[in-house]
Amino acid sequence: MKTRLICIATSVLALLAATLVSGATIPAGTTLVVTTLETITSVDTIGTRVPMQLQNNVAVGGKVLLPAGTRLMGKVTSSRKMVSSNQRLKVDVTELMVGGRNVPIKTTGASQLDNTRFKTRNDVSVSAAGYSVPRGRVIEYQLAQPVSF
Repeated sequence: MKTRLICIATSVLALLAATLVSGATIPAGTTLVVTTLETITSVDTIGTRVPMQLQNNVAVGGKVLLPAGTRLMGKVTSSRKMVSSNQRLKVDVTELMVGGRNVPIKTTGASQLDNTRFKTRNDVSVSAAGYSVPRGRVIEYQLAQPVSF
């Protein structure tokens, strides 16, 4: 009985989510506040996929188009894969998961993820080698182009 109720609730929520966003457009300039769902390291390979989720609802005209918890996918755009490299770890959001499908998105640019555990008095990130950015890091992005779905 409990399993049946969970299945019904999940189906209703999926249907509700699909009707909330059908034919919707999120304008360029909209801020997306996301949380990383996995640890990222400064030596991850460029192109490594980074799962994320929305921290807050995204509403347009008072209507919630993307509820908090909506999944997104990002990727590492630069890193210190080679220890001698001076590249900083940067991650950008590349797609949004809506109604069971992936929707490509473009943001205004990748966010630099510094080592927050080791900083100088002047707030400069210090790391002689690789460092980890733990899951749960909150990052802000802005849409460079409108997103329709």
